[in-house]
Amino acid sequence: MADKTESASASAVRAARAIVVTVGRLRRRIRGVNDAADITSSQASVLSRLSKNGPTTASELAAAERVRPQSMATTVAALSRLGLVERHPDPEDGRKQRVTLTAPGRERAEGDREARHAWLTRALEERCTEDERRTIVAAMAVLEKLIEDEVDHE
Repeated sequence: MADKTESASASAVRAARAIVVTVGRLRRRIRGVNDAADITSSQASVLSRLSKNGPTTASELAAAERVRPQSMATTVAALSRLGLVERHPDPEDGRKQRVTLTAPGRERAEGDREARHAWLTRALEERCTEDERRTIVAAMAVLEKLIEDEVDHE
């Protein structure tokens, strides 16, 4: 199979690798900010997704998280035992169950999000100069442009 980067410039290849590595590391670091022993990173991700997107089915969560439905069923069951989510019949299709956050689940998701935001804000304040922070803002605008182009071309 041919390497799809053969015709790309060396700087594009280096930038792509740097973005993938750095974004992956940053994502793991941010997720680890408030990883408590009581839930896994997969469970925290589901809480965050439900907080952002609202009630959904376990199969839709599995697809969004790119895991097998059986794995998501285990994750949802664990969150349910902890009282962080509930399952209710889908009003449009009684064979399906919709997963929703409970009040403690919503508080947990919002608290986790605030803790991640606070950590990143502190890290940027303490470790970066004003010029570096401006560079980050400009770089994020460029990355956003890449994302928008992808959505427009799909």
